Amino acid sequence: MKKADIGVAIYLMAAVIFFIIPIPSWVLDAMLAINISVAMIILFNALFVKEVLDMSFFPTLLLFTTIFRISLNVSSTRLILTTGDPGNVVRTFGQFVGGGDLIIGMIVFIVLILIQFIVINKGSERVAEVTARFTLDAMPGKQMAIDADLNTGAITEKEARERRNKIQQESSFFGSMDGATKYVKGDATAGLIITFINLIGGTVMGYMRTGGALMDIIQQFGVLTIGDGLVSQIPSLLISLATGILVTKGSSEADFGGVLISQLFGIPKVMYMVGAALSFLGLFTPLQWYLFVGLGAAFIATGRVIQQNVKVDAIEEDAAEEENAAEEIRRPENVVSLLQVDPIELEFGYGIIPLADVNQGGDLLDRVVMIRRQIALELGTVVPIIRLRDNIQLNPNQYIIKIKGIQVTEGEILFDHYMAMNPGYVEEEITGIPTFEPSFHLPAIWITEGQRERAESLGYTVVDPPSIIATHLTEVIRAHIAELLSRQDVSNLIGNIKETNAALVDELTPKLLGIGEIQKVLQNLLREGISIRDLLSIFETLADHASTTRDTDVLTEYVRQNLKRAISNKYFPTNETTSVVTLDPQVEQEIMASVKQTEQGAYLTLDPEKTRAIMDSVETEVSKLENVGKNPIVITSPIVRMYFKKLTEDYFKDLIVVSYNEIESNVELQSVGMVTA
Repeated sequence: MKKADIGVAIYLMAAVIFFIIPIPSWVLDAMLAINISVAMIILFNALFVKEVLDMSFFPTLLLFTTIFRISLNVSSTRLILTTGDPGNVVRTFGQFVGGGDLIIGMIVFIVLILIQFIVINKGSERVAEVTARFTLDAMPGKQMAIDADLNTGAITEKEARERRNKIQQESSFFGSMDGATKYVKGDATAGLIITFINLIGGTVMGYMRTGGALMDIIQQFGVLTIGDGLVSQIPSLLISLATGILVTKGSSEADFGGVLISQLFGIPKVMYMVGAALSFLGLFTPLQWYLFVGLGAAFIATGRVIQQNVKVDAIEEDAAEEENAAEEIRRPENVVSLLQVDPIELEFGYGIIPLADVNQGGDLLDRVVMIRRQIALELGTVVPIIRLRDNIQLNPNQYIIKIKGIQVTEGEILFDHYMAMNPGYVEEEITGIPTFEPSFHLPAIWITEGQRERAESLGYTVVDPPSIIATHLTEVIRAHIAELLSRQDVSNLIGNIKETNAALVDELTPKLLGIGEIQKVLQNLLREGISIRDLLSIFETLADHASTTRDTDVLTEYVRQNLKRAISNKYFPTNETTSVVTLDPQVEQEIMASVKQTEQGAYLTLDPEKTRAIMDSVETEVSKLENVGKNPIVITSPIVRMYFKKLTEDYFKDLIVVSYNEIESNVELQSVGMVTA
């Protein structure tokens, strides 16, 4: 065990022991001195910590100190009632602090109780309750603000995680403080009750044992009892004050003392007014003129000094700004910051700004968050930060999407209109401004708010401008997600798997495959829209076959075959016959005969005329499926699949090529054609 753990355990065990075992008066003196020291430490820590979470264990600390202080109360009560000698500390507090008089001591004790119970405890309890409620109510808004900053690139993932943890810690802390203030309140009540019990019990026992005069016995035991109450309540008062300071301090990270002094004595005219008021009271009232006039002069002089310091600070600040501006002009341009390229950027004209401005009711930031979550669930990879920025060089209603700093697509919307698309079965047309849907380039029309309900009733698909931009951005990300997957992203994914499957990761990398080779396999899968969310299965397949080949294309085929359940579920609906196109075995043989293996990988040397004939056949057969609204799917043998996909990907970007080994046995297929040469 650590020394700190042992110390805390001894502190708590001592409190329990003091309840049970009588202790001598000299031990009680030492414990009372320690109790006062701990109370002072807590008070000054609460005063000077820069934020409340620096004392996150304060509620638990309140419980510890309260039980320890009550145990000392019980021990001192036992000594007062049994021996009449509770030690030097209790006697000194009763005689010196209480004035050696029962009435004076009782009044001082009651005043302390009232201050603690009515003023400090009551206020702290109310502040803790309100703070806890507002902290909990503000959590969703703070979480949304963090997500917005994260998506705009203002903060990193690590900073966002730290802020979320801090919000949760603040919520837990103020919630605990709401209940912990009851400890302090109960402690004050218990101290008052114990004191009266000591006074009555001590008087009765002293009278029965000594038989002396009643007033002398009351005086003797009363002073000791008041001393016992004072020596307990003063530390209790200090900790109550610390509680009040902590719950009213908020989460300011500034230095408490410096901020307090600057706020009280930072405005010169306040000092002048206070000084003038005190001087007036000293000169024109029977009050002691030298006291009030002296204080007034001191405040006026303080105001004069503050005013001069403010002027000096303003001059120094202006000079510093001018010097910084001059230095910036003289300094060569720092080009390092210009070298940074954002993975994904969405730039828009000023007319679209209200869609991204939360203060104007825009929800584009929230939609960006949902896009990242949707892609993570669908494809199993983390989308990089999407940078949103306005660009005055664009048309007001125009937006462009950039991948790694290069524009890949653009679109234009009408801010106060809706886009209506005919799904194919609408009989009655509606008037509007003709346009094209930017994601899939489908014909559409812009309609007004007043036409929306009628268009929906006629069967049109109606979408609002934020949905148009979000859909377009989602499709662009899907199309480029493979190139957005960096080695660092792969390293993070490997780290996540290693937490639960360390043996698998240790076997796979770096012994069998490097991070770059794993990246290429994952990119191959993402390029064809295959989810990499089941990383465990992917890594196990790679570990099984990487010892025989390190060709990433071949390894990708092995992985695809292991993921056949996911591939079948994606392309072939259950309880339904899927129409597909097959590949002529003769064409497969010709493709395999043209494959050339090199150290850099395999490539095709197929005759251009033969390639053109195959592509024409693919176009003819695939059009049969597209004309009836089916996905263009070509089925090949396993060994040919990757080469046929490479052959066709430049001609048919949306063509789905699947091998027989990637299809579940319960899938029903119907061939509607065959690709020939």
